[in-house]
Amino acid sequence: MTYEAEVQFKFDATFTPTYGTSSWTDDDFIPEEHYKITAPAADLNCKQYFKLFEKFMLCVGMDPVSIRSAAMSLVFNDMVREEDQRKVCKEYELTMDEDLPKKYEEFKKLDEAIAQHKQNVVRDNMPPWGHSDMEALVNNDNAWDSE
Repeated sequence: MTYEAEVQFKFDATFTPTYGTSSWTDDDFIPEEHYKITAPAADLNCKQYFKLFEKFMLCVGMDPVSIRSAAMSLVFNDMVREEDQRKVCKEYELTMDEDLPKKYEEFKKLDEAIAQHKQNVVRDNMPPWGHSDMEALVNNDNAWDSE
């Protein structure tokens, strides 16, 4: 048994000048536009359908930023469960607004740990860059003895 399917997006537009002239004089408009986008639909997944529809929306003049915003509004709205929104956030490494205070506290703790680590590891008598390993060892041995 074979299965064949095709999806089509079709856009037809005509522009008629308001002054009733028979000649076309406005360079900003095309008097007639026809777009037809087709794709085999038997094996398309959801992301491929969205990509196809994105191409169609670009073709009819939608702004890419508006397209992305509309796609995000499918996930982040009051009609979608928070659990499902969090799954998308995890998949794309996003942080929801209500989680920002917790994230901020995590960053503060991390910054404190890094500062503490620097105090424990970095010393003032570290050799300058460019010394050979042997020079650094000799100079460090003398520096450690003086402490």
